[in-house]
Amino acid sequence: MNEIVNPVISETLAPQVGASVNPMQIVIGVASYIWVIGIVLMLCYGAVSYILLRRKVRVSVKGEENLYFCDDVDSPFILGVIFPRIYLPSGMSGEALAHVLAHERAHLHRLDHIWKPIGFLLLSVYWFNPLLWIAYALLCRDIEAACDERVIKTMDTEAKKDYSRTLLACSLHRRRIMA
Repeated sequence: MNEIVNPVISETLAPQVGASVNPMQIVIGVASYIWVIGIVLMLCYGAVSYILLRRKVRVSVKGEENLYFCDDVDSPFILGVIFPRIYLPSGMSGEALAHVLAHERAHLHRLDHIWKPIGFLLLSVYWFNPLLWIAYALLCRDIEAACDERVIKTMDTEAKKDYSRTLLACSLHRRRIMA
């Protein structure tokens, strides 16, 4: 009985060589490797950008509290997640300095130095989704608009004009989106 049944079962139920691989398994395997490579590239880009920016501002001069002046920066920004610092161009003073400080401190109060890296981390994980690229760009734009609204909330019309001129002068030097 064993000699009759076993060969019949092995011939009819055994899978054919090469027929057992589902083509979707190959596609999913390749796509997952591409996805992980994209994540690594995005995170490396963020890390290299951060390191280059830190190197650029290492010769800055400390002002009050967490305020630093640097000759090598063209526009003000905040750098750091745990210990955020405000970096300003060295030539900035007077009313322009007051407007920029109000704007940057609004960023600190709103914890934008934490939210923006979280957004970049999400973008890095879901880099293949075009909606996330749009969402990240809108996040960056909305962060800036919310800080502007916070600052100008108590200003009169003339002060709003001065504030707008100051921000326009600062934004002319920006060439790329910094994560």
